Amino acid sequence: MVVHAAMLRRIYDWCIGAADKPYALWILAAVSFAESSFFPVPPDIMLLPMSLARPKRAWWFAAVCTVASVAGGLLGYAIGALLYDSIGHWLIELYGLSGKVEAFRASYAEWGAVIILVKGLTPIPYKLVTITSGFAGYNIWLFVLCSIVARGGRFFVVAVLLNRYGDVIRAELEKRLGLWVGLGAAVLVLGFYIAFRLI
Repeated sequence: MVVHAAMLRRIYDWCIGAADKPYALWILAAVSFAESSFFPVPPDIMLLPMSLARPKRAWWFAAVCTVASVAGGLLGYAIGALLYDSIGHWLIELYGLSGKVEAFRASYAEWGAVIILVKGLTPIPYKLVTITSGFAGYNIWLFVLCSIVARGGRFFVVAVLLNRYGDVIRAELEKRLGLWVGLGAAVLVLGFYIAFRLI
């Protein structure tokens, strides 16, 4: 347990220290892009510590996450629209959701915008939405608009909180780092569970 705590602290310290480095924004953008199309880890792992280290730049970090996430969403959309039989199907199977894609696709006819907005704001893996949007042939311009609203909403809520209460949040986080990381991991797992049950 001590080893895990020490390792967790080193990772946290690295993320905090990386906020000032020129490559930090590139890593943040890359994680945001990949998470919307194929990567299982959300950009919050970089967004939160970077915003805690530089609360006044939280808005900029959220903007980078939003743009990169929407761009990654377009890749996910393309995978669903053009490559579903190969890459898209493999990714959906990887997450154990292959049996539910047809039902999810059918629901797009009536609830497409609501699905994108709601699922884009939640911990449900967004790549499942982007790939299925392409597979369902959902209107790409509405997809982009809903993605901007949903992803921007999610990331800018984090920016507002950390910009205003960053010092308080950082002190609490550093005091109980293991607890908060554990809760974050639980939320991520919950997102996959909800996706598996509801999609």
